Amino acid sequence: MNLYGHDHQWLMVDCGVTFDESLKVVDGVGVGPKHDVVCADPSFITRQKENLAGIIITHAHEDHIGALPYLWHRFKCPVYTTAYTAEILRRKLARDGSNPNIPIIEVKTDETQIIGPFEVKWLNITHSIPEPHALVINTSVGNIFHTADWKIDANPVVGKPFDPSPFKALSKQDILAMVCDSTNATRAGHSISEFQCYQGLKQLIDSAKGRVVVGCFSSNIARLITLAKIAKRTGRYLSLFGRSLQNTVGAAKATGHWPEDLEVIDSYHTGYLLPEEVLAVATGSQGEPRAALSRLAQDSFRDVSLDAGDTVIFSSIIIPGNEKPIENLIKRFNARNIKTVLADESEYTIHASGHPCAEELQLMYGWVEPQVAVPTHGEQVHMIANAAIAKQSGVRRSLTGKNGDLFMLAPNIGIKREAVSTGRIVIQQ
Repeated sequence: MNLYGHDHQWLMVDCGVTFDESLKVVDGVGVGPKHDVVCADPSFITRQKENLAGIIITHAHEDHIGALPYLWHRFKCPVYTTAYTAEILRRKLARDGSNPNIPIIEVKTDETQIIGPFEVKWLNITHSIPEPHALVINTSVGNIFHTADWKIDANPVVGKPFDPSPFKALSKQDILAMVCDSTNATRAGHSISEFQCYQGLKQLIDSAKGRVVVGCFSSNIARLITLAKIAKRTGRYLSLFGRSLQNTVGAAKATGHWPEDLEVIDSYHTGYLLPEEVLAVATGSQGEPRAALSRLAQDSFRDVSLDAGDTVIFSSIIIPGNEKPIENLIKRFNARNIKTVLADESEYTIHASGHPCAEELQLMYGWVEPQVAVPTHGEQVHMIANAAIAKQSGVRRSLTGKNGDLFMLAPNIGIKREAVSTGRIVIQQ
């Protein structure tokens, strides 16, 4: 949840959720509070909601959109986003059933909107989801480039290949500050293209003898399309285990991002197929106790049971803090002689990050030439690494702070510690 303030008004960029660290997992079973996720404490802006000019959602990942259905009633201002993200948001609201109609203004790539004292332009970027966008936020005292989540991907599977020209043009717009994704700043080189996952996953699935279940992030439409293509090529039927996966594919179909020739069968039919005909995608790659993978591991999934010799592929990273739940999940599969394959341990490329490594950050800083770098996303070590890359790229100053810090960008650059709130609130789903 980012807030930009100018001329006594505020602009919110993204309003997401993260995992609830207070939910402990013992032997694959959740214990303790029944809350699922947490979000940033919105008290600062709620107290002055009449000054909130609008909310922008850069893309439809949960850590950028997930809290909005629960918090919008506190803000009650227009929401600006693209068609796919708007579709995901509407589906969330319809499922909840208790939220009023949020005024959603749909925007397109290169479109400019005037939101209070802010002039905002949407720039196409590549990431692991349809329609991700970076923002150029122009004000009378300075211009901000907000990258949101991004990477440089020449073969993104969904959407257009990365085009550097709009970002090179920013060097002529006197960008005061570049607020930049730091998630992979500690990794050297260039991120892997999403397209490279096809061959690795296909080789694994080709060699599998029984059923294959793939765990991946439910919002990764590119990975789901890749798996649907592999199912078609290998004589298997693709099914989706988990409501969030079904919702994501439904939104992709509604907005034209799902190829018409790729079939998805109802999960109910999976149990009637021969084992070698099954390719399923399941929620719960982070070991969430109520997700489909955990129920499959406990042999309590409604539509199908896994047998010895079947394969479970984790086409995802292990998010820090989730090591133990994932370890327990794998133990349950292995105890039943179900083969498991982790992305970090596989000889094949079966996962690609959606975030830039050091080489990509260097390129972006070189193109944009901001006066100030403001690293964001990731932990402190990632933001410090991002700041070091910015310095190497010729950026004169960086601001690396903590949650709740208020960065003063004009007329005097600096940080006000604990200026907003470092708190968080729990959302029960």
